Amino acid sequence: MNALKSEKLRISLKAYESPVLDQSCQKIMDAIKASGLEAVGPVPLPTKLRRYCVLTSPHVNKDAREHFEIRTHKRIIDIYAPTETTFENLKELDISAGVDVEVKNY
Repeated sequence: MNALKSEKLRISLKAYESPVLDQSCQKIMDAIKASGLEAVGPVPLPTKLRRYCVLTSPHVNKDAREHFEIRTHKRIIDIYAPTETTFENLKELDISAGVDVEVKNY
């Protein structure tokens, strides 16, 4: 398989809530250590802030506004020289629904 020939596996995780993201990172790190490998991470990346300004009354009182923001937290985990057991352990993980996981081969 070409998956075994990959030198590095990068797992990037995104979530709106940081405690849920940290729990998912801990599950992934435990699965990697169970396969007998060491991993680099989780490396926290800068949090992305998206702010929205909404008028509370659309026809009058332009000064009355509400501000909302969405924070996107990101983490990266690198695995060097992954094995078949690493892939099996990662496939069997139960990650929370609010976490977006992306796996890339390098």
